[in-house]
Amino acid sequence: MSAAVSSRLPVFPWDRLTSYKSTASAHPGGIVDLSVGTPVDPVPELIRRALVAAADSPGYPAVWGTAELRNALTGWVERRLGAVAVAHENVLPVVGSKELVAWLPTQLGLGAGDRVAYPRLAYPTYEVGARLCGAEPVAYDDPTDLDPAGLKLLWLNSPSNPTGRVLPRDELIRVVAWAREHGVLVFSDECYLELGWDAEPVSVLHPDVCGGTYEGVVAVHSLSKRSNLAGYRAAFIAGDAAVLAELLLIRKHGGMITPAPVQAATVVALGDDTHVAEQRARYAARRTALRAALEAHGFRIEHSEAGLYLWATRDEPCWDSVAHLAGLGILVAPGDFYGPAGDRFVRVAVTATDERVAAAVERLS
Repeated sequence: MSAAVSSRLPVFPWDRLTSYKSTASAHPGGIVDLSVGTPVDPVPELIRRALVAAADSPGYPAVWGTAELRNALTGWVERRLGAVAVAHENVLPVVGSKELVAWLPTQLGLGAGDRVAYPRLAYPTYEVGARLCGAEPVAYDDPTDLDPAGLKLLWLNSPSNPTGRVLPRDELIRVVAWAREHGVLVFSDECYLELGWDAEPVSVLHPDVCGGTYEGVVAVHSLSKRSNLAGYRAAFIAGDAAVLAELLLIRKHGGMITPAPVQAATVVALGDDTHVAEQRARYAARRTALRAALEAHGFRIEHSEAGLYLWATRDEPCWDSVAHLAGLGILVAPGDFYGPAGDRFVRVAVTATDERVAAAVERLS
């Protein structure tokens, strides 16, 4: 039975990088791994203190989270996203955003005959989520060009992984209006929203976009990148209260619970802007150094106005670029991991340490 489910899924893309990782690792100076956007900097001390202080948590935590967590979530959504009148019913903690993306279509009751749409260049888990429940995955360039018949879930992703593209406010307004007109539920993956560089990302929960009502729209947010909490699996969704209420009931039955110490750490993380600004500065410096080095080496950078990646090309097949950089001891992700439209690009993460970024810059020069 398990094989029947796994047979619906594409090959796990990272397994295809194994030989290139071996090549890069053989470099005399060691590998510079820029293939995965995993945080490498320390978890801020105040967050670690909150986690430890809540370590004696022997009872089952609430799926909905503590009142303190819900206050922190609603407060942050209003303060940072510009949303208005956000109630506890408009927020729900989840066990990392990838879990949410992968299992959302299943939890929404989608299946054969339903369609799930996502950007043509996209995080692979959107497609995986559709395939896990037997729905039809549909890639789009402009979602309003889609046939809305059978379309039950529309994923937006701004800032984009992998391209770093930021959807303009007017485009978000147009797409949300179209989705509401056709009864299509919008989930907007905004996990990189606090990492705008050349453009200021806007949430679908901003009143300019949603008109002050959250009907039919939900935003997905994560603390993995902005607070170095990928290991904590701390994330949440915010928006349509009716959708979140249904998901809460399902998640209660499924035991999908954010651990109590992580809930306490999330409260502290969302209440502090200083560590976010410090981490932004680290990423900004690494991004500037890597971008200049890649461009001097003959790469062209497209989009990349936000997020933790540089979307780079030498106008050659992406695996040729992967092989070339692996020969320099630098591992990057091939663009076709994110769809066929990325087959002449590579995604370069800026999440390595300062020392490893400096090594990459030296090798590229």
